[in-house]
Amino acid sequence: MEWKIAIAGLLLVLLSPFYYGYVIKGFTSTWRWIKDWGQDPNYRTYSSFDIRIPKKYSIHGIDVSYYQGKIDWKKVKAMKEDEVQVKFAFIKATEGILSVDPYFQRNWREAAKAGVICGAYHFFRPQKSGEWQAKFFLQTVKFEEGDLPPVVDVEQLNGVAPANMRKELQEFISYVEKRTKVKPMIYSGLTFYKDYLKGHFDEYPLWIAHYHQAKLKVSSDTNWSFWQHSDKARITGINHVVDFNAFNGDSTAFERLRIPRILSY
Repeated sequence: MEWKIAIAGLLLVLLSPFYYGYVIKGFTSTWRWIKDWGQDPNYRTYSSFDIRIPKKYSIHGIDVSYYQGKIDWKKVKAMKEDEVQVKFAFIKATEGILSVDPYFQRNWREAAKAGVICGAYHFFRPQKSGEWQAKFFLQTVKFEEGDLPPVVDVEQLNGVAPANMRKELQEFISYVEKRTKVKPMIYSGLTFYKDYLKGHFDEYPLWIAHYHQAKLKVSSDTNWSFWQHSDKARITGINHVVDFNAFNGDSTAFERLRIPRILSY
């Protein structure tokens, strides 16, 4: 009789979904350990995103433009592997003094509706008036409480002398800050930043592009907030590769960066 009870108990365990869940979980953990063997423990591959992601950072996000096409933001928000998921998105709004990104309004509306924290950026053209570009940008984007700060993307000289580029960039930044009462952020590639921007706009937060590295190679006193560390991430809900970013700080610092209150402009 006792052996029948023992067999019945064993069958209950073997047939239980909890048992197989435990086995599968153990197998998955072992496979992850094998797959990560020999990798930098602070720069691990995340198969869902199809990229390596620095593990030091806890807040992650993307930046998009018309290049990514129509995005299903609900799927973007729902995607998660271990502790990594998309919390924020920077969305291209304008370029120069005439071009509005054709997907901006849809992305701006749908990303926020899905619970993604949004910021908007302007692609800067140094040969155009910085003030005119700023006016065009603010005519297109209506920033609200809780958004990320306005961003100006500057990564080309377009035949303009560096000093003239900086002059127009300063006009753009000054106009946006004056109208919104929010300190804008500057986006640039690491090389362009070191060659033309470092030492000139140090009071403004930076968003720096530096791809496929375990660490952002800047001096410890660099005032950077975001690091665009990959341009090849795969995100559910987006049919094209996308840039992936990390925030330099914890959740408290991230909340502090968001716009607390904005007056009409």
